[in-house]
Amino acid sequence: MSKIATCLWFDTQGEEAAKFYVDTFRACGQDASLGDYLYYDENSPKKQGSVLTVNFTLAGSDYIALNGGPEFKFSPAVSLMVKCKDQAEIDRFWDRLIEGGGPIECGWLTDRFGFAWQIAPAEIFDMLRDPDKARASRVMQAMMKMVKIDLPTLRKAYEG
Repeated sequence: MSKIATCLWFDTQGEEAAKFYVDTFRACGQDASLGDYLYYDENSPKKQGSVLTVNFTLAGSDYIALNGGPEFKFSPAVSLMVKCKDQAEIDRFWDRLIEGGGPIECGWLTDRFGFAWQIAPAEIFDMLRDPDKARASRVMQAMMKMVKIDLPTLRKAYEG
């Protein structure tokens, strides 16, 4: 277990979300696992025996799904970025995570739980940091017109 784990606050869907994320990452060829559960006890504000937290791991990073109630909602101000090696991997993650959710723009989407994800090619960062500002600008301009990232189009923009 790493020293830091990201905690995602759900109303009551934490276990469902953790299982969905683990299944998605496994289906996309990444390591993922469910971990320990904590349950509400008789002195808790929720039903005794219901799931309080679920620990899970996605591609080596630790997360906790917390069923904390309806007080807080997700927003795109916090998202998880999946750095993909190629268009096929972008497509796999996008297609699974968007199921029941919706597109945002520039490779961002919300999943069925309202959580935001960025599905991006790992190489985009090198393109955007290219010392040739014209190349980097063409990539940024191309990306700004996309919903789901189209890596071949970004590569064409990069090459000019």
